[in-house]
Amino acid sequence: MEFCPKCGAVMFPSEGKFKCQCGYEKDITDKLKDKYRVSEEVEAKETIIFTGDDVNTLPTTRVECPKCGNMEAFWWLQQTRRADESETRFFRCTRCKHTWREYD
Repeated sequence: MEFCPKCGAVMFPSEGKFKCQCGYEKDITDKLKDKYRVSEEVEAKETIIFTGDDVNTLPTTRVECPKCGNMEAFWWLQQTRRADESETRFFRCTRCKHTWREYD
C-alpha cells in the first residue's frame, strides 16, 4: 500500500498513477509495479450464517415467569447503572418469551 505524504490516507492506483483523495498523485514507476500486484479478481469471502430467534445459546435457570407461570427462563447479566453498582439480571421465559429484570 502507498500512503499519501501530504495527508496520510491510502492511495489507490488509477490511470498509471497512485491517487489520493486530497488530490496528490504519484506516478507508478517500474520499481513500484514490481512491488505491487493489482488484480481485478475478488477473493472468496467468509460465509456468515444468520440464525433465527429459535437458537438458544443463553443459560437457563428455574424461575417463575410472571406472565405465564412457566418455571424455566434464560438469563443474562448487564451493567445498566453506574459501574460501582451491581449488574442487572435479565430473564426471558422459554415458553412465552416475556422478558423481565431483577435488581439486587
